[in-house]
Amino acid sequence: MIQKLSDISLAVYLAIAGAFDSLKRDERGLSGVVVAVLLILVAVLAVVGIWVFLGGWLVELWGSIVGQADTIV
Repeated sequence: MIQKLSDISLAVYLAIAGAFDSLKRDERGLSGVVVAVLLILVAVLAVVGIWVFLGGWLVELWGSIVGQADTIV
């Protein structure tokens, strides 16, 4: 029984190691992943940049809107 469990764990390890080895050698998908990560990074930086430049104005505008909310009937 222990030998059978050992054989199963060895087979699983070899299957996973083989899958990772083929992924390391396959360079076709690497550029797609890099492009996706870079696009996400650019999007996050754009949102942060917009918030830095317009954040104060948006907070002031929102305060003005909320301040006028009491006058609406």
